[in-house]
Amino acid sequence: MGEISNCPRCGSLFMKTSFRDVCENCYKEEENLYDKVYKFLRKRENRAATISRVVEATGVDEELIYKWVRKGRLQPAVFPNMGYPCDNCGKIITKGKLCSDCADQLRHDLETFEKEQERKKERNITYYSLKDDMK
Repeated sequence: MGEISNCPRCGSLFMKTSFRDVCENCYKEEENLYDKVYKFLRKRENRAATISRVVEATGVDEELIYKWVRKGRLQPAVFPNMGYPCDNCGKIITKGKLCSDCADQLRHDLETFEKEQERKKERNITYYSLKDDMK
């Protein structure tokens, strides 16, 4: 079961579910816009259109197109210039949340952090010696 939420587009209350993140009216409007974009891209001469060209030709907001690519409704395998921005740097990608450069940088930073933690752990080792009391 969903939770009650405000629609991010119009502000009305609706029951938010895992597959619908806007109210019924906005959902219908988005579906009409999706049909408009899909009809445009289905034409052979428009299949390689960039996102900016699709926005220009259809008037549909760029963020909606990104949303449809993220959800897999517009697949880059069929429409090669479709993608969405990397969550970190904004470079257009076709899968995941980070581009390969940002993912590599994150991996490198984590490895560096782990090595630093290991060095700190090694430095904090305390050695004790037993003293014999010779009286």
